[in-house]
Amino acid sequence: MSSYVLCVDDDINVLNSLERLLMTESVHVLKCTSPFDAISVLEKTPVAVIISDNYMPFMKGLEFLQKARDIQPDSFRILITAYADFDTAIESINKGEVYRFVSKPWNNDDLVNMVHEAVQRYGIAQAMKRADEAALFSLAQAIELKDKYTKGHCDRVAEYATKIASAMELSEEWIKNIRHGSWLHDCGKIGVPESILNFNGPLSAENKKIVEKHSRWGAELAQLAQLPHPIANIITYHHERFDGTGYPSRLRDENIPLEARIVAVADAYDAMTTDRPYRSKIPHEEAYKILSEEKGKAFDPEIIDTFLSILDKRT
Repeated sequence: MSSYVLCVDDDINVLNSLERLLMTESVHVLKCTSPFDAISVLEKTPVAVIISDNYMPFMKGLEFLQKARDIQPDSFRILITAYADFDTAIESINKGEVYRFVSKPWNNDDLVNMVHEAVQRYGIAQAMKRADEAALFSLAQAIELKDKYTKGHCDRVAEYATKIASAMELSEEWIKNIRHGSWLHDCGKIGVPESILNFNGPLSAENKKIVEKHSRWGAELAQLAQLPHPIANIITYHHERFDGTGYPSRLRDENIPLEARIVAVADAYDAMTTDRPYRSKIPHEEAYKILSEEKGKAFDPEIIDTFLSILDKRT
């Protein structure tokens, strides 16, 4: 199914260039030379990405994108301008009015990658918003395809995490959210290049920072999809550490949401006991020992004790 990308510029030659650049089997480009015509389109047609020039007669692109946000808040908005007004760009991005800011002349490859990533994120967010449990699981499996080493990871994490939640006697609603959050906890990796995810060896400091951004990118998707707070918390905070040295927010102790603390333990155990591109899996006994040693450091002591008790019953 095609996604719509709406391009708005008073120069028809620019619009034709964007159409040639972006049109694919999965992306259909709509063109408008007037922001007012574009508003009419938005009132009738769901659009994944809106690309607008900034300096146009009668209405600036930033003003148009503000109106577009009111009509279709889920669309990703990209502002293009020949004038590098970076103060305006930063302000608009910080306010959530603009997803990306691009200066003319743009780099074709960068723009194509930016738009296609935005289209992909839009599709995932819309699927998350309307999905039932079966569809959420299918979505998690589709995201896993980016990383050949994590096949089945989300389902195993969900199994471990829900067992912990059940042992802690949490409510059925809480357990359901933990299961869904476990399936989707790595959804932000959709923004990480596969060459980095599947790199055979330790990552450079720069690439490690890119991978660490997946929790923030996942949080953006969760917000777009208007997911329940426990699911969003898992996606955002499952890499926080109990001692406050994790990411993205360096939360510590009980400031980390309980559901995220639970999934962090389940995620770590499965990561240690399965093969990854940067190392081979380790035996259960060694993973058990590491979890014990990280009690009160990386992980909540109560949750570690609960999980180790569950593992003891399996052996």
